[in-house]
Amino acid sequence: MVCAAWLCRAQAAGPEPPFNPIAHSALLTLEAADTAQGVKLRVERAADRRALAVGGLAVSIDGHSAPATALADGSWLVQSSAPAPRGRHLEVVVSHDGIRELLSGELPAAEAHGAAPAGAGAPAGGAAGALRDHKQLAWWVLNITVVLIAAVALSRRFS
Repeated sequence: MVCAAWLCRAQAAGPEPPFNPIAHSALLTLEAADTAQGVKLRVERAADRRALAVGGLAVSIDGHSAPATALADGSWLVQSSAPAPRGRHLEVVVSHDGIRELLSGELPAAEAHGAAPAGAGAPAGGAAGALRDHKQLAWWVLNITVVLIAAVALSRRFS
Protein backbone atom coordinates (compact mmCIF):
# COMPACT_ATOMS: atom_id res chain seq x y z
CA MET A 1 0.00 0.00 0.00
CA VAL A 2 1.36 3.41 -0.98
CA CYS A 3 0.61 6.54 1.04
CA ALA A 4 1.65 10.16 0.94
CA ALA A 5 4.72 10.98 3.03
CA TRP A 6 2.87 13.28 5.43
CA LEU A 7 0.06 10.74 5.88
CA CYS A 8 2.54 7.95 6.70
CA ARG A 9 4.24 10.22 9.26
CA ALA A 10 0.86 11.03 10.78
CA GLN A 11 -0.02 7.34 11.10
CA ALA A 12 3.37 6.55 12.63
CA ALA A 13 3.15 9.42 15.11
CA GLY A 14 -0.01 8.04 16.73
CA PRO A 15 -3.00 10.06 17.90
CA GLU A 16 -2.88 13.81 17.47
CA PRO A 17 -2.66 16.01 20.55
CA PRO A 18 -5.79 17.89 21.64
CA PHE A 19 -6.50 21.38 20.39
CA ASN A 20 -5.55 24.25 22.69
CA PRO A 21 -7.36 27.61 22.62
CA ILE A 22 -5.14 30.30 21.11
CA ALA A 23 -7.38 33.34 20.58
CA HIS A 24 -11.00 34.37 20.40
CA SER A 25 -13.14 37.27 19.32
CA ALA A 26 -16.82 38.03 19.73
CA LEU A 27 -17.57 35.77 16.74
CA LEU A 28 -14.72 33.24 16.49
CA THR A 29 -12.55 30.88 18.50
CA LEU A 30 -9.11 29.81 17.20
CA GLU A 31 -7.57 26.57 18.46
CA ALA A 32 -4.26 24.95 17.54
CA ALA A 33 -2.52 21.60 17.98
CA ASP A 34 1.10 20.80 17.16
CA THR A 35 1.13 17.63 15.04
CA ALA A 36 3.79 15.63 13.23
CA GLN A 37 2.98 17.48 10.00
CA GLY A 38 2.94 20.98 11.50
CA VAL A 39 0.45 23.17 13.30
CA LYS A 40 -3.21 22.24 12.84
CA LEU A 41 -5.67 25.13 13.24
CA ARG A 42 -9.40 24.97 13.88
CA VAL A 43 -11.75 27.97 13.63
CA GLU A 44 -15.20 27.73 15.23
CA ARG A 45 -18.08 30.04 15.99
CA ALA A 46 -17.65 31.35 19.53
CA ALA A 47 -21.35 31.20 20.39
CA ASP A 48 -22.12 27.55 19.65
CA ARG A 49 -18.71 25.99 18.85
CA ARG A 50 -19.93 24.88 15.41
CA ALA A 51 -17.61 24.64 12.44
CA LEU A 52 -17.31 27.79 10.36
CA ALA A 53 -17.26 28.09 6.58
CA VAL A 54 -13.97 29.94 6.18
CA GLY A 55 -13.44 31.74 2.88
CA GLY A 56 -9.71 32.19 3.40
CA LEU A 57 -7.02 31.95 6.03
CA ALA A 58 -3.74 33.90 6.11
CA VAL A 59 -1.24 32.73 8.73
CA SER A 60 1.85 34.45 10.10
CA ILE A 61 4.22 32.87 12.64
CA ASP A 62 6.66 35.25 14.33
CA GLY A 63 6.05 37.78 11.55
CA HIS A 64 6.77 35.34 8.71
CA SER A 65 3.99 34.30 6.35
CA ALA A 66 3.18 30.58 6.40
CA PRO A 67 0.97 28.74 3.88
CA ALA A 68 -2.14 27.05 5.26
CA THR A 69 -3.91 24.13 3.58
CA ALA A 70 -7.59 23.36 4.15
CA LEU A 71 -8.28 19.80 5.37
CA ALA A 72 -11.39 17.69 4.84
CA ASP A 73 -12.51 17.97 8.48
CA GLY A 74 -12.70 21.78 8.26
CA SER A 75 -9.39 22.42 10.00
CA TRP A 76 -6.27 23.97 8.43
CA LEU A 77 -2.70 22.68 8.37
CA VAL A 78 0.33 24.95 8.49
CA GLN A 79 3.14 22.58 7.50
CA SER A 80 6.34 22.72 9.49
CA SER A 81 9.37 20.45 9.63
CA ALA A 82 10.30 21.50 13.17
CA PRO A 83 8.13 21.46 16.28
CA ALA A 84 6.61 24.76 17.33
CA PRO A 85 8.27 25.87 20.57
CA ARG A 86 6.17 27.61 23.19
CA GLY A 87 6.09 31.36 22.78
CA ARG A 88 6.04 31.61 18.98
CA HIS A 89 3.55 34.31 18.09
CA LEU A 90 0.74 33.29 15.73
CA GLU A 91 -1.43 35.73 13.76
CA VAL A 92 -4.32 34.48 11.66
CA VAL A 93 -6.57 36.54 9.37
CA VAL A 94 -9.86 34.70 8.90
CA SER A 95 -12.21 35.63 6.04
CA HIS A 96 -15.79 34.54 6.72
CA ASP A 97 -19.29 35.79 6.05
CA GLY A 98 -17.97 38.79 4.11
CA ILE A 99 -15.72 40.05 6.91
CA ARG A 100 -12.08 39.58 7.92
CA GLU A 101 -10.92 39.11 11.50
CA LEU A 102 -7.43 39.10 12.94
CA LEU A 103 -6.83 36.60 15.75
CA SER A 104 -3.47 36.34 17.48
CA GLY A 105 -1.89 34.39 20.32
CA GLU A 106 0.92 32.02 21.24
CA LEU A 107 1.35 28.55 19.79
CA PRO A 108 0.89 25.55 22.10
CA ALA A 109 3.85 23.53 23.39
CA ALA A 110 5.35 20.91 21.07
CA GLU A 111 4.56 17.82 23.16
CA ALA A 112 3.78 15.73 20.08
CA HIS A 113 7.45 15.74 19.08
CA GLY A 114 8.82 14.34 22.32
CA ALA A 115 9.16 17.55 24.26
CA ALA A 116 8.61 17.40 27.99
CA PRO A 117 5.08 18.23 29.13
CA ALA A 118 4.50 21.60 30.70
CA GLY A 119 5.35 21.59 34.40
CA ALA A 120 7.66 18.56 34.13
CA GLY A 121 11.20 18.69 35.37
CA ALA A 122 12.42 20.90 38.18
CA PRO A 123 10.04 21.65 41.06
CA ALA A 124 10.47 25.38 40.45
CA GLY A 125 8.62 24.98 37.12
CA GLY A 126 5.36 24.32 38.96
CA ALA A 127 5.75 27.45 41.06
CA ALA A 128 6.52 29.52 37.97
CA GLY A 129 3.47 28.08 36.24
CA ALA A 130 1.25 28.98 39.21
CA LEU A 131 2.59 32.54 39.19
CA ARG A 132 2.01 32.84 35.45
CA ASP A 133 -1.57 31.55 35.82
CA HIS A 134 -2.38 34.13 38.51
CA LYS A 135 -0.64 37.13 36.96
CA GLN A 136 -3.91 38.73 35.85
CA LEU A 137 -5.37 38.36 39.33
CA ALA A 138 -2.25 39.98 40.83
CA TRP A 139 -2.66 42.98 38.50
CA TRP A 140 -6.28 43.39 39.55
CA VAL A 141 -5.33 43.32 43.24
CA LEU A 142 -2.55 45.86 42.64
CA ASN A 143 -4.87 48.21 40.73
CA ILE A 144 -7.61 48.02 43.39
CA THR A 145 -5.04 48.69 46.13
CA VAL A 146 -3.75 51.80 44.31
CA VAL A 147 -7.31 53.10 43.87
CA LEU A 148 -8.12 52.55 47.57
CA ILE A 149 -4.94 54.34 48.67
CA ALA A 150 -5.79 57.26 46.37
CA ALA A 151 -9.34 57.39 47.75
CA VAL A 152 -8.10 57.48 51.35
CA ALA A 153 -5.54 60.19 50.51
CA LEU A 154 -8.19 62.34 48.79
CA SER A 155 -10.70 61.91 51.61
CA ARG A 156 -8.10 63.02 54.18
CA ARG A 157 -7.15 65.99 52.04
CA PHE A 158 -10.74 67.21 51.71
CA SER A 159 -11.65 66.70 55.38
